[in-house]
Amino acid sequence: MDTRPSIAGRGPCHERYAHGVTELERFPAAARPIPPRRRRDRRGRGIRGALLPPDVPAYATRGDRFDDFVLDAVEHLDHRWSAELSDVEFAVEDVPPVAVTDEEIPLARFQPATGKGRSSTPRRIVVYRRPIEARAVDSEDLAELVLDAIIHEVAEMMGVDPAVIDPEGHGWGEEE
Repeated sequence: MDTRPSIAGRGPCHERYAHGVTELERFPAAARPIPPRRRRDRRGRGIRGALLPPDVPAYATRGDRFDDFVLDAVEHLDHRWSAELSDVEFAVEDVPPVAVTDEEIPLARFQPATGKGRSSTPRRIVVYRRPIEARAVDSEDLAELVLDAIIHEVAEMMGVDPAVIDPEGHGWGEEE
């Protein structure tokens, strides 16, 4: 055990050696901060942080890209139907809240407005991400399916044929 006296509360690096020199004076490199090392996790694997900066397109998650497709589809319809869609909320959920049955899993759902006054909820179209992603082959197909699902629900909300909502040919393709 070291019995040398130390300066109160300063620790061993401020101790004076026999010739009156402190450890920091003897070893100036000890005073420099140690640069942070890239550490590995306990199993020896590499870093666990983000590898890409947030402004790179590859940084976006599948959910973020899906949200962008929904916004693009709503903007596509908003040019023609802005008055009818002004009080409609669009939302994205991962999966529909349904029990497993023999029925087809919905891609989107229209929820009419409920209640009056402060407790009311606006009209809402919910698009389900996972069922649409499961049916899509690539990102173009995903964008097309999102647009088709939203057109179908807007047509149901307005009580018209999907061809009326988007005469460009989306939303009323052949059902599988």
